[in-house]
Amino acid sequence: MSKTEGWQVSEKAAAIYDSFFVPAIFGAWAPVVARAAGVAAGDRVLDVACGTGVLARHAADLVGEGGHVTGLDINPGMLAVASKAAPDIAWQQGDATNLPFGDGQFNRVVSQFGLMFFPDRVAALREMWRVLAPGGRLAVAAWASVDEAAGYRRLIEIATTHTNAEAASVFAAPFVLGDRGDLMRIAADAGLSAPTLALERGQVRFPSVSEFVRIEVKGSPLSETLDQAAMDRLAHACETALAAYVQSSGELVMPIAAHIVTAARGTDG
Repeated sequence: MSKTEGWQVSEKAAAIYDSFFVPAIFGAWAPVVARAAGVAAGDRVLDVACGTGVLARHAADLVGEGGHVTGLDINPGMLAVASKAAPDIAWQQGDATNLPFGDGQFNRVVSQFGLMFFPDRVAALREMWRVLAPGGRLAVAAWASVDEAAGYRRLIEIATTHTNAEAASVFAAPFVLGDRGDLMRIAADAGLSAPTLALERGQVRFPSVSEFVRIEVKGSPLSETLDQAAMDRLAHACETALAAYVQSSGELVMPIAAHIVTAARGTDG
C-alpha cells in the first residue's frame, strides 16, 4: 500500500498498480473523499497525487459536462495509465509542493493517500489551499493509525521477524500520519481555515493472503530487495497470522481507517 512522490514507476508498473491496488484498497475511498469535498455538478476539481486516477474519474462522473476535473501527479507512468482510462480528464505532471496553477483556480481540491509521502506536507497543503477558490472546499485523506488496521500491524510485526527492518519500515510508511494531533498541526501550519478531521472506517480486500503479500511487496521498493525465499517466509507466516480475516471464499478482508481533513475557504478569500 505504498506510493511516494519520490518513486518513479514505469507505465507497466503503474498498470499493475491500477489493476491490483485500486480495486483492493483505493477505489472504495474515492466516493468518501469526493463526498467530504462536496463535489457536485459543475464543479472545477483538482485531484492532487492522482495516481492512475480513480478519484479523478469518480469526480468527473459527479461534475458532469458542465464541470472540469484535473488530475495531477509527479509520476508520468501513473498519468499514462490514467489518460488511457479517461482521456477526457485533464492529466498534468507536477509537484504537489509547487502546483502549476493560479490562485483560486478550483472550487474543489481533493487528495487521497498521497500526503503521507510528500517531501514537505505543509507546503503541499498550503499549495492546495492556495489554488482553492473563495467558497471552495478541500478534502484530503491520510491513513489513520496502524492500530486501526490490524492486518497491516501484523504484517509489520511479521516483516520485522521474518525479513528485515527495511521491509517493516516500508509497510509502516503509509501510517505515519496516524496521530490526529500531528495531522491537525500540519493543517494549521499550512494555513487552512478551521480544518476539521473525521475518522472513516473501511476495508481492504485481496483475493487471498498470498496475493496480499505478493501485491504489497511487488508494489513497493521491496520488489527489488526481497528475494523469493524471504517472500515465501513472509507469506507463510501471514497465512497463520491473518487467518481470522480470511472468508470462506478464500478472500482476505481486513479493517482499515482513514483520517479525512476538510476545510472550507471563506467567500472573502
